[in-house]
Amino acid sequence: MKNNTSIFGKIKSCAAALLSGAMILAGGVLLPGCKAKGFGKDAQGKVKVLASIYPMYDFVKRIGGDLVSVSMMVPAGTEPHAWEPSTRDMMQLEEADLFVYSGAGMETWAEDVLKGVQNKNLTVLEASSGVELIKLWEGDHDDHDEHEEHEHEGAGHYHGEYDPHVWLSPKNAAIEMKNIAEALKKIDPAHASDYDKNYQAAKDECDKLDGEFATALAGAEGKYIVVAHEAYGYLCREYGLKQLGIEGVSADQEPDAARMREIIDLVAQYGVKCIFFEELVNPKVAQTIAEEAGCSTQALSPLDGLTQADIDAGRDYFSVMQDNLAAIKKALG
Repeated sequence: MKNNTSIFGKIKSCAAALLSGAMILAGGVLLPGCKAKGFGKDAQGKVKVLASIYPMYDFVKRIGGDLVSVSMMVPAGTEPHAWEPSTRDMMQLEEADLFVYSGAGMETWAEDVLKGVQNKNLTVLEASSGVELIKLWEGDHDDHDEHEEHEHEGAGHYHGEYDPHVWLSPKNAAIEMKNIAEALKKIDPAHASDYDKNYQAAKDECDKLDGEFATALAGAEGKYIVVAHEAYGYLCREYGLKQLGIEGVSADQEPDAARMREIIDLVAQYGVKCIFFEELVNPKVAQTIAEEAGCSTQALSPLDGLTQADIDAGRDYFSVMQDNLAAIKKALG
């Protein structure tokens, strides 16, 4: 994220006139001191939830059903790595019962924003708690082979310690949904059985999706996929694939000419036949590499954001992951 210091300085200055006090952040899934005393600020008596990015929005809707009113903080169709909150965005937290963010460094703005929240009834949930995170590569290049150097080049521009795209493993998605269910049960214990039922149905879908990926990719272990940015570490770890990222962990990074040449050479070296691009990122670089390398191109979604048209058309986590599986199968032949 660019110009964090100056931007957040302005945000904090504006927020200071509107917000007082501070929320003390602590470890754990539900942050101490932030547990809601009640719920139902929504006019229909629903738990009012603010979700950071699309996967959290989808998961909350799936677990909460008709018992929750959920809004998404990062607007639909926005690439979340480059998004920065306004004071108005911060103010939404003053009216919410629950704020759900994925964590693991995905929402780099979250800690700064939460420090200014005065809402004592707000529950804060880092949904990725309990996921086995992938640590971003650090160390001497001499300690790694050539491809490992390429895999993590550009990670220095991303200030998190871990790969934040945890939901791209269906098993991790189930963990995040479980955490959401537990948070909703604590806020709204009268409907605990409903949240448990909804979670179990979602977990069954995650298990089914995981099985489909495992079966379809059983013979693809060790094969490479070339992706727009390195968002697919958890998916690759789960099913034995390897990713070559044109860009780093954050999608707002752009490769220079030397990096593009390296990718073209690696495409030839590993026999890659398809270059993946993302719908929310300009596909020009991926298309240029594909043309030079004689490859096809295809969309692969990191699911960190969907357009409003996609949401209105009924696309969701599971349908997009099915599309991803079909694209990967096709690319790997």
